[in-house]
Amino acid sequence: MSKAGDIEPGGGAPRIFDRADLVTGAISIAAIILFVGTGSTVLTQTIGYYFAGGEAADRTLVIALLLNVALILFGWRRHHALSNEVRVRAAAEERARHLASRDALTGFLNRRSLAEEGAALVMHATRRSKATALMMLDLDHFKSVNDMHGHAVGDALLRAVASEITAIMPSGTLCARLGGDEFACAFVFDTGAPEMVDRVAERLVSRLAQPFEAEGFRLHISCSLGVARSDFDCPTIEKLMRAADIAMYAAKKSGRNRFAWFDQSMERELQARNDMEQGLRVGIPKGEIVPYFEQQVDVATGRLDGFEVLARWEHPTGGIISPERFIPIAEETGMIADLSMSIMRQAFVAARDWDPALTISINISPWQLRDAWLAQKIIKTLTETGFPASRLEIEITESALFDNMALAQSIAGSLKNQGVRLALDDFGTGYSSLAHLRALPFDRIKIDKSFVTSINESGDSAAIVTAIVRLGESLNLPVTAEGIEDAAIEERLRAIGCTKGQGWHYGKPLSLVGVRRLLAERRLLQVQPAPAAGPVDITSRRLAG
Repeated sequence: MSKAGDIEPGGGAPRIFDRADLVTGAISIAAIILFVGTGSTVLTQTIGYYFAGGEAADRTLVIALLLNVALILFGWRRHHALSNEVRVRAAAEERARHLASRDALTGFLNRRSLAEEGAALVMHATRRSKATALMMLDLDHFKSVNDMHGHAVGDALLRAVASEITAIMPSGTLCARLGGDEFACAFVFDTGAPEMVDRVAERLVSRLAQPFEAEGFRLHISCSLGVARSDFDCPTIEKLMRAADIAMYAAKKSGRNRFAWFDQSMERELQARNDMEQGLRVGIPKGEIVPYFEQQVDVATGRLDGFEVLARWEHPTGGIISPERFIPIAEETGMIADLSMSIMRQAFVAARDWDPALTISINISPWQLRDAWLAQKIIKTLTETGFPASRLEIEITESALFDNMALAQSIAGSLKNQGVRLALDDFGTGYSSLAHLRALPFDRIKIDKSFVTSINESGDSAAIVTAIVRLGESLNLPVTAEGIEDAAIEERLRAIGCTKGQGWHYGKPLSLVGVRRLLAERRLLQVQPAPAAGPVDITSRRLAG
């Protein structure tokens, strides 16, 4: 039940004004009726008094007449004041409704208003045998602008972008800002001429890739744009927005600064990705992500030196899932830290009773190097598992060093102080390898497999591998070659002087059971001492041969 002063449903003046108008109107009408009756009597008596010598008007009637006049004036003024107040309130309500439907920064529609007006637009287009195109666009690198120049500059940039969108879009377009740096535009087009939508999208992507001037700064951004059409299984504005959003993320994933039309394969891919994400959230705590071990061999002698630890997902229904499928998702969602530490812990526990000369190498994700406590977490895991730090080699890719070199140096220094060794992974694929070798205390260089696998077919690859090996020799840094797939590659590396290698030529990555079987055959498992009291543990003796 509405209270006095509440707004009527559908927008309107408060009820109290209706009741006040009613009372004021009744008083005014009564005063007018009395005025007519009293006034005629007083007027007749007054005329008779001055012109016919009659009696003067009755004083009581005169006073009543004056009161009637006063009541009429009061009622009129009160009605006028209430009418003005009602108009002010109505205008304020209209402004409030406008503000509630618009983005305050750009003047575009907001998400709710786009849904409401977009639904009407789709229905209108369908009745006219036309289609509605919806474009969803996200600004690339906008966060960098905010971080570097502040939110005032970011807001100015958003207003400039909104102005450009308005200029490019056809008349009648519904333009909305959905929040942050995400925009949406919906317009009607002829189903026989979809190229018109392509032209609009191309113009928008091209313009937003050009520099913007905002608050005295020259700013460079771009956009990732997704497009969907209502006549292709998107009959409602909700489905259109979802489809365009999926297409927009596909454009972003494909390299940004481009547009993409929605198709059903994108939705299937997104569903598969979401399923994998949910599986990871369950699988990591359950220990479904396990370490596999790739042999690292002394190229000159063939001696087993250690293993690189790789991640494999032993899915309960999907079988073995390779890291190329789930590691990017783990990085995007922030689960990579828990996944990596779980793999480390399992590998450290498994390798405790290996021959002390065997090392294990573990690759660190670029995302993990953003964690200032990474070194402490690794050292804590080493301590808890009893695995010697001297037998651990942490591999860092060149690309991981660009975000925060100072933090990377701090992490590397903490690990080195505990005896952990460092390797620069994928050497030759980065942008400033020599600078990185000087900036961080690396103990080893690893040549990327893209050069190694083609060393006998490509003169350029052979020259690059040779140069890296010579550089390692001059810096007194041993070199490991990845991707040794056959004996011919191994022989070429041996001739060049490469010290260590790994690849399928030495066997596929081994599970925990497989690696223990291999080490047992080569008598590289240590015999664990039996407890002082109780039965002798003969398991490790049997595995050792």
